[in-house]
Amino acid sequence: MTPEQAAAAAKAGVLELGGAFSEDPRTLRRARLMGLSGWAFYVAGRGGALGDVRTDTVAAALGFIAPEAVVDGWEAARRVVPPTEVAAKRLAECCRWGVEHMSDFPRIDRLVELVQRIVVSADPAAMPLFAAWRAMPVPDDAPAARAAVLLHLLREFRGGGHLLAVRASGLTPLEAIIAGPDGEAGAVAFGWQPPYPPIGPLVRRRMWAEAVTDRITASAFAVLESNERVELVGLLDSALNLAQTLPAAVNGERGQQAAS
Repeated sequence: MTPEQAAAAAKAGVLELGGAFSEDPRTLRRARLMGLSGWAFYVAGRGGALGDVRTDTVAAALGFIAPEAVVDGWEAARRVVPPTEVAAKRLAECCRWGVEHMSDFPRIDRLVELVQRIVVSADPAAMPLFAAWRAMPVPDDAPAARAAVLLHLLREFRGGGHLLAVRASGLTPLEAIIAGPDGEAGAVAFGWQPPYPPIGPLVRRRMWAEAVTDRITASAFAVLESNERVELVGLLDSALNLAQTLPAAVNGERGQQAAS
């Protein structure tokens, strides 16, 4: 299995397992306990890894979310708590989700070993969110917590690569969403307002961007041997099947999955 094939085959597991904690009911309860809406917790929690930066900086890094929606979430959170603190709480929720949903996975140590090698070797150039999240200290060293965080990091790496690929294709973030699987529903979820561009002329570029995303992500998978990539894809599929049998299991994170 080539690195590019592995990146494509791992996509579903990485997107689902790496983002499931974000919509978990206990994560949303944590947001309410902090006095934040789920949206403010998501925007400030994800962008807060960058520090207490300007809203236009956060909007540029998040990319696929409408700038006005970023402003709404970021400023609402900043009035209550520093974004860096929200990011730390979000990371803790990622760890908590991993312990609750992945501790029973029998090969968790091997999954951690393989994904960690990918994440450590990944080149963060032009991927500020991935770089910022990778630099954050992980509050829980349990194998399942580490697995959840590493998959979240790999998800941010793919998301950053997808944003680069979309811009290289000549699409705007909104056009990429419209041409994606969720279409206008995805645009609404990202905070974009109509009128929306016609889908037809965008589909071919969107397909090209998806292929380039696999190519960019594949650069990190190259650290593994071919048989290890096959093993990793199998582990991700098995871990995803296990997580989906548990309460409040994987729903995915609409704010990035529909785009990538």
